[in-house]
Amino acid sequence: MILNNQRLREIDRNIWVQDQSFKYWGLEVGTRMTVIRLVGNSIILISPIKLESQTQENISKLGTVKYIIAPNLFHYLYLQEAKNIYPQAQVLVVPGLTDKQPEIAIDKVFFEDEIDFGSELEYILFAGFRVSMITQAATLNEVVFYHPASKTLILTDTAFNFDGEGCSRSESISNHRVDRTFPWLTQLGAKIMGSYDTLQPSVLEKLVIEDREKVQASVEKILSWDFQRVIMAHGSIVENDAKNQLKKGYEWFLNKNLTKLK
Repeated sequence: MILNNQRLREIDRNIWVQDQSFKYWGLEVGTRMTVIRLVGNSIILISPIKLESQTQENISKLGTVKYIIAPNLFHYLYLQEAKNIYPQAQVLVVPGLTDKQPEIAIDKVFFEDEIDFGSELEYILFAGFRVSMITQAATLNEVVFYHPASKTLILTDTAFNFDGEGCSRSESISNHRVDRTFPWLTQLGAKIMGSYDTLQPSVLEKLVIEDREKVQASVEKILSWDFQRVIMAHGSIVENDAKNQLKKGYEWFLNKNLTKLK
């Protein structure tokens, strides 16, 4: 994961990401925006980061921003700022965010309004997933996306992958060498929380799970998609064997075997 860089990274045809520094509970976990180009050069921003001038310039070279998406109830920090930059774009959010953040100019709500990307981008609600907020648990209401053309699954906070050896290792993405830059303290925290070099939620989410049946049903719908890669908001992108890794991660999370992969 590259933190505080000004460059969009092409992951596959018509899909890019950009990373940015972000701290959670004092740990540098980074955050990631995914950019998708549809037919006609319409651009989707999923979980927008702070859009510096260079980032805006890079996006403008790809097409016209049509949709700005808050993929769950917690990834909305730069939503209004992105809308101010791209006033022609529609802001799409998950159920519950209108009440949580009434000051944000919201155009449509997933599963309440008609939102159709055709065959270019599919999505489902990850039902039953909750996150730990130290003193209490909260519903996440995450929308998970599948980009069929690149066989890419796009998650936000429903799985992590904090890799192992900091800057001494690299991952290869679209022929670029990308240093892995998670500090040792983040790596230590990931080891304790069960999200170190593995594609799965953390122990904290496992402790607050209530509706296992809903979570299992959501995971099995996701696993029915033909993806090979997983992009998440926090952690290193998984380029190989991602579907099997996610299945194993959720078998650990749910303490049960899931449907065999097709």
